[in-house]
Amino acid sequence: MLMRPIAKQTYALSKARARRIWLRAQRLETEAPFGEGAQATRAAVEHLGYVQIDTINVIERCHHHILFTRIPSYQRAHLHQAQSVDKTVFEYWTHALSYVPSRDIRFFIGAMRRYRPSRWFGAVTRADVRKVVALIRKGGPLTIRDIDDDVLVEKVHPWASRKPSKRALQVAFYTGLVTINARSGMLKSYELMDRHFGWEERPRPTSERQFVHYLLERGLRTQGLISVDSVCHQDAQRKPAMRQLIEACVRRGELVGVALETAGKLEHWVRPADLEMTAEAAAERVHILSPFDPLVIQRKRLALFFDYEHRFEAYLPKEKRVFGYLALPVLVGDEVVAAIDLKADRSARKLAIQQWTWVGRGSARRHKRCIEEELDRFERFQLL
Repeated sequence: MLMRPIAKQTYALSKARARRIWLRAQRLETEAPFGEGAQATRAAVEHLGYVQIDTINVIERCHHHILFTRIPSYQRAHLHQAQSVDKTVFEYWTHALSYVPSRDIRFFIGAMRRYRPSRWFGAVTRADVRKVVALIRKGGPLTIRDIDDDVLVEKVHPWASRKPSKRALQVAFYTGLVTINARSGMLKSYELMDRHFGWEERPRPTSERQFVHYLLERGLRTQGLISVDSVCHQDAQRKPAMRQLIEACVRRGELVGVALETAGKLEHWVRPADLEMTAEAAAERVHILSPFDPLVIQRKRLALFFDYEHRFEAYLPKEKRVFGYLALPVLVGDEVVAAIDLKADRSARKLAIQQWTWVGRGSARRHKRCIEEELDRFERFQLL
């Protein structure tokens, strides 16, 4: 039954109910929503729309962590299978470098065509790009370690490379000439995109209108309850078009507006069917989340829904950290109850707890035992 309307086509919604809608959309309310085996990785990436990649590895890297959270039987080899063998996922930029479903690649062809190198890459010339593409065309996939004739140059950014060929490979990647066909840790192997996918003809790029529709559909599928900001995360230029599309969906009855508790003037919308979901509280499932998890990465939204302000402190001096170097939010049921800073001691084969901070209504009496049980499972995954 729909919630009581407070104005025409607007419904009052509690935070508790909003959290349940979002958790269901994120597939965090059931034990194995995508099944088991390698096919579960493809299904998870296709549902989520993207899985962010990051280099931090004091524990298992975030892309594996995010998938493990939703696939209890997940193995790292499953992501390799999806990327390199089945080719059902590929890497490209969303709001960050991410694994994206290959079925959605047409939505990114336009961005590849429009890409222009930034100052990050320094003075990469067309000749530089042609050189690395020719090497791959002739010799097959290669990594930056396979190119040994570089004359090192000064960095233009602290995280940039001194190897001109690496910069040229990155430009070729963002322009869609090559794709990452495999990874070993963070070492990437590049292949011609057309050859990797076996294309005789490239997919046609979508129009801008189609891309905005894609963002909205992805947001509704993975967030349940949306705002313009949430579906245009780090994409401010598309917010006006997104608002127009949402308003058109409201007029057609495809979406309804909701007044979310404590959200003030921040507008949200939802599909009518999602408002009719059961009002029962979420099961007390425990999830140790990556700070790059789709539930966590939009921190203002996380704070609004869960009354928890996550702090990413890896790049802060130690004396300024509150939760620790890489604190992981702990979700129990539909509440964030703790933030735990963990570090995998791979030589000793154990997971070290650097810091444990209770937040919200979290307490040792109510939650410590169930969290420790999940930490045992998480440790086994880290050290496989």
